[in-house]
Amino acid sequence: MDNLVIGMPAGSLANATRGGNLKEFLENSGFSTTGYDTGGPTSFPMVNFLLGWDGRPQEFGTQLLLNEIDVAIAGDDWIEERKLELQMEYNITINLMKILSLKKGSVRIVGIVNDSINEATTEIFLKGFFEKNKLITVVSELPYMALNWIQSKMKAAGLNEKAASWSVQKYKTPPKIQEGIIIYETWGKTEAKIKNGSADIGLEITQSGSALRSYGLKIIDEVYTSEAGVWVNQSILSNPIKKELLEMFIINLYGSINAESKVMLVFNIPSEKTDIAKAFLLKHNLYADEPTIIPGSKYAQYSIQVSTKNIDMPLAKVRYELIKHGARNIETMPLLSSIPDMTSILNF
Repeated sequence: MDNLVIGMPAGSLANATRGGNLKEFLENSGFSTTGYDTGGPTSFPMVNFLLGWDGRPQEFGTQLLLNEIDVAIAGDDWIEERKLELQMEYNITINLMKILSLKKGSVRIVGIVNDSINEATTEIFLKGFFEKNKLITVVSELPYMALNWIQSKMKAAGLNEKAASWSVQKYKTPPKIQEGIIIYETWGKTEAKIKNGSADIGLEITQSGSALRSYGLKIIDEVYTSEAGVWVNQSILSNPIKKELLEMFIINLYGSINAESKVMLVFNIPSEKTDIAKAFLLKHNLYADEPTIIPGSKYAQYSIQVSTKNIDMPLAKVRYELIKHGARNIETMPLLSSIPDMTSILNF
């Protein structure tokens, strides 16, 4: 099939108030969608080489493995979860590659316990716990990440033998083991299960941690950081047609990311002051290769990109300094896309 099948994530990224408005981001990249923000099916009416596949990001890792989709827009945590599940349960290693960070959907994956727990680290907590108990109960929406975390901390605490026995189960099915680690997979509200004593420790997805504090819980470990990105199965790179479509997709996505927090300033400079203006722009690194200049009989028109997040040279100061250096008719225009060159973007 000479199309690129895009895994479109349901959940926070589809919500403009939570995920950074993926619909708008795709539209700015040249890939406007219909249906995505209303529950699907997603289509790309302006391009005929993209096909949308609506799904949960939890499933995209295995879908990439099976080549059911070519590209997944998903959080790093859910890709890592599927990789660990396939490795731990099925002894299968999947060769997935993150080819672009979208700079959206940032979360932390943290270990949580009741605030009454005095131990400062997970290792100390586990060592003391297994002095009195044979089976530890862990809850998480990311059960295999939780298992990998607990096993590594138990080994660091010298509990290698106890770490070898484990079971991942649905919450709260009868335990399959009597000693070791039991991981209960939850479907949300992990913090409530810790608060109410249904588990000894948990692995939770959080942004600020405020919900955890309101439940009387504390973070005992920083396990993983995650953000939304574009993931592929590396086998797609051996297909020249799909690889070229992928390059086109990624370059345009990158253009939108690179344009965020940037504006274009267009202004006129009297011809006799162009050298002074150019020296000012060079001193403050206000252009890349060189400023865009359209010469005229009395004035030259300049175009430069300016970051709106530059603390050392704020946009307001740039405009003020330009006026002082003789600029006239300064126009400030937002950028939807800014693509520097081919080689700085594509690394696959």
